[in-house]
Amino acid sequence: MTSPAEAPTLPEIKVVEDTEAQLDPPSRVLLHNDDATPYDFVVNVMRTVFGFSWPKAIAVTHAAHVRGIALVGVYPFEEAKYRVGQAHSLARAEGYPLTLTVEPEDE
Repeated sequence: MTSPAEAPTLPEIKVVEDTEAQLDPPSRVLLHNDDATPYDFVVNVMRTVFGFSWPKAIAVTHAAHVRGIALVGVYPFEEAKYRVGQAHSLARAEGYPLTLTVEPEDE
C-alpha cells in the first residue's frame, strides 16, 4: 500500500453547466384573436415572421380565430421575443392590434 504522499495526483475535474439553456429557456409564443386584424394579414405574418407553410399558417390562424388563442410554437426566449416584436411591428405599421405573447414553456 502506498502512503498518501506517494499517491498519484488526479487531474482536476471541472463541472460545466449548460448556461445557455438557463439564460434562454424555452418559451411559448401564443397568438390571440382580435376582431380588427384581417385573417389574411395574420396568415401572412405567420408565413413571413415564423416561416410557416401556407397550411400551417392557416391552421394556427384558424385555431386562434375559433378558440381565441393558439400556440404558434416554442422557441428560445430571446428568439420568441424577437419574432413577436417583428410581428407586432408589421401589424402596427398597418394599424392592426395583432397580439402575440411570450410565456415560459413550463407554465
